[in-house]
Amino acid sequence: MPNTKHLEDLTIQVRRDILRMVHKVNSGHPGGSLGCTEFLVSLYNEIMVRKEGFDMDGIGEDLFFLSNGHISPVFYSVISRAGYFPVEELNTFRLLNSRLQGHPTTHEGLPGVRIASGSLGQGMSVALGAAQAKKLNRDNHLVYTLHGDGELQEGQNWEAIMYAAGKKVDNIICTIDLNGQQIDGATDEVLPMGSIKAKFEAFGWVVIDIEEGNNIEAILKGMAKAKSNTGKGKPVCVLLKTMMGNGVDFMMHTHAWHGKAPNDEQLAKGLAQNPETLGDY
Repeated sequence: MPNTKHLEDLTIQVRRDILRMVHKVNSGHPGGSLGCTEFLVSLYNEIMVRKEGFDMDGIGEDLFFLSNGHISPVFYSVISRAGYFPVEELNTFRLLNSRLQGHPTTHEGLPGVRIASGSLGQGMSVALGAAQAKKLNRDNHLVYTLHGDGELQEGQNWEAIMYAAGKKVDNIICTIDLNGQQIDGATDEVLPMGSIKAKFEAFGWVVIDIEEGNNIEAILKGMAKAKSNTGKGKPVCVLLKTMMGNGVDFMMHTHAWHGKAPNDEQLAKGLAQNPETLGDY
């Protein structure tokens, strides 16, 4: 297992980025962003195979597609700190004419963004097309995706899930953020989905559980297991159990911070819980 200190330091700094970005414009989605910070930091800095620069073809490297696009604050922070664009550009989050819109878009050509993901439920379909393109190109690299658990209430996901298994798309790893919360409350209260694991397995997927989805070592171990199951004729699903608002105590254990910005006092409290590690933008 690699030394995770650099990933832990980066995670703290990304949390600071998220809080400051959302606070500045009094708009955005901090809860899910904070819950997925450890995962995306690990993915971009330890798990995925990436090449220098960025092109939309993505040949010769692993690809990532963010399906739950409302958690753009964490996505923008992670890809900027991974070198795709200047960290200082985070200052433009959600401003008019910015490349960093509330949901990622492609028309401004922001490096690192491969699809517009404002409408939930579509990311897996696009990612499957990319995974099949890799097979046609004889490119042995993988496609990774991230989805919200509430997002699975969108029907298009299940067509894609059925298609992936039916067509033996075995070079894809789809991760589901299991935080049990969505904008209107707990997922079990809004629309109970039963056992997501049983559903994916019934559709013919290999399912890997990461019970500690906010623990970097657990993420690295679980994703290594997921990767070891690719290329065997079945798509792979990772169930990542996270805490919405993780790392900021007053944002945890509730759906209230799904799409709510902190005020000045709350920002100061959140930043105090995450002391600067790598430098603010």
